[in-house]
Amino acid sequence: MRVLGIDPGIARTGWGIIEESSGKFLALDYGCFETPSSLETPKRLSEIYDKIISLINKYKVKALSVEELFFNTNAKTAFVVGQARGVVLLAGAQKKIEIEVYTPLQVKIAISGYGRAEKAQVGKMVKTILNLKEIPRPDDTADALAVGLTHLFSRKVGKHDR
Repeated sequence: MRVLGIDPGIARTGWGIIEESSGKFLALDYGCFETPSSLETPKRLSEIYDKIISLINKYKVKALSVEELFFNTNAKTAFVVGQARGVVLLAGAQKKIEIEVYTPLQVKIAISGYGRAEKAQVGKMVKTILNLKEIPRPDDTADALAVGLTHLFSRKVGKHDR
């Protein structure tokens, strides 16, 4: 199965394409794209949507795995990031692919076995699991790969067999 993991954001959106075959996990491609703060929010959201559609089409992914938002301070930031997450979900829905959302706690447990793992621990585990030469940067990219892996791990234990 091929999955697109997303760590959504209005300024930066991390993404990673992971393929699982015969119990092995391969990062086909990954990165982080940014939208300029000089653009109006609708144009930024449009850029995010277009990039997600492009990734789905280019890599022929079968599933979209998105990190749930977690904010405890700035409601304005949470609202605009929620809008970015919404266009990511819309892109997946319009392409009629499987979509799952995972909380940061679920991702940390799936990747490191510990719900309070630090970003550095998650990054190291992503590097190890995917046999990468270095921890993907920025953190948004490593997080996106972790979300994609979480989906593949969850499928293996039957949580998403429907």
